[in-house]
Amino acid sequence: MRHLRTPFRIIRENLRAYLVMNALVYAALLLGIAAGLAFPDLYAAQHAVLEETGTEDLIRPLLATPWLFGLTILANNVFRAALLSIVLPSMIVPFSGIALFLYSTFTIGVIVAPVDADTAAVLVPHSVTLLVEFQAYVLLMLGVYLLGRGWLSPASAGADTRRRAYLLGLRRTAWLSLPALALLVAGAVYEALSVIHLM
Repeated sequence: MRHLRTPFRIIRENLRAYLVMNALVYAALLLGIAAGLAFPDLYAAQHAVLEETGTEDLIRPLLATPWLFGLTILANNVFRAALLSIVLPSMIVPFSGIALFLYSTFTIGVIVAPVDADTAAVLVPHSVTLLVEFQAYVLLMLGVYLLGRGWLSPASAGADTRRRAYLLGLRRTAWLSLPALALLVAGAVYEALSVIHLM
């Protein structure tokens, strides 16, 4: 039961920061969508990158095996987006993961911009995926914000040393990672099913 209460207590105690993280993420997404609509060349360039890196070619064979496709989505979201983009950079440079993820979110916005009827139709079911997965990332952003704030000002974390504040920040990030992981699992399952059956 404690595993359920502690993350929500952390969110309640830092509600303003949590709401700010939400506002930043969805603003970055909407700005990306607006940029994709306003600048078709930017939209085309982002999709060209996906083709050049072979991302679409890697995904296509996985569509025949839904559980493997879902597992691949989950691994990508946990390791690349959550750990490599948000958590690990912030453990070295305070708040850097927040900036990196906001840039990534802007890029995602450009990629999913509804530039025509087909992409608009895809965005409708995919918006649920974005909502669920971004809530997971917001929780991790809150965690690394608390980590960075505590390192810069130990008193804000209720600690008397930077080392103690850093450890408390890591602990809070770990607690917030539990509901974040649950959301990423739910998002991966929905995304796999929606791509295979709806898109």
